[in-house]
Amino acid sequence: MIHPIKHFLTITHHRHMVMRYCFKCGLYRQGLVHDLSKYSITEFWRGAKYYAGGVKSPHPNERLKKGYSEAWMHHKGRNKHHAEYWFDYNIEKKCYAPVPMPDRYIAESLCDRIAASKTYNKKTYTQSFPLDYFNRENSGLLIHEETKEKLRFLLTYLRDNGQKACFKYIRKHLRKKIEIERLKEQE
Repeated sequence: MIHPIKHFLTITHHRHMVMRYCFKCGLYRQGLVHDLSKYSITEFWRGAKYYAGGVKSPHPNERLKKGYSEAWMHHKGRNKHHAEYWFDYNIEKKCYAPVPMPDRYIAESLCDRIAASKTYNKKTYTQSFPLDYFNRENSGLLIHEETKEKLRFLLTYLRDNGQKACFKYIRKHLRKKIEIERLKEQE
C-alpha cells in the first residue's frame, strides 16, 4: 500500500527539525535547502511506496524488493551532507575514492543524524543515538578518514555535552572555516 500523506508528514517533520538545528549552527542556507530532493518525483513516490511506518527509512524496503534503492541513489547524488556524495576518481589509485567533506556539510550531516535519530526513535532517543548509529554503520560506510574523524568528534561532543553545547561549539569553532569554504566555492 502506498502512504503518500504519512511519508510526506515524516519527511517534512525531519526536514523542519534539521532546518532548526542548522539555524542554531549558523547554517541558514543549508537549513533552508536541506533534503528538498525528497519531494522530487523520484524520491517521494518511492518513499511513499516503501514507507516503513515512520520508524525507519523506506530505502531498506526498496532494496529488499529491487536489490537497490533508486530513491537513495537519487538522494545521495544531490545532497552534499551525505558522505556518499563525496567520491571522485583518484588518479593515483586509478579508482573512485572518498574525498574530504567540507566542514559545513559535516555540520549539516550532524544535524541530519540528530533529526533522523529523533524521528525514528521518538521517545527513546538519547544524545548517544547518533554516535551509536554512526559506529554501527561505520564498517560499511566508505568515507574519507578526515571526514570520519571530524564527524566522530562532533558526535562524541554531542553525546558528552548535549545538543545545545554542540551547536555552540560549531558556531564558535567552525564558523570561520565554513565562511572561507563558501568564499572559495564562489570563486
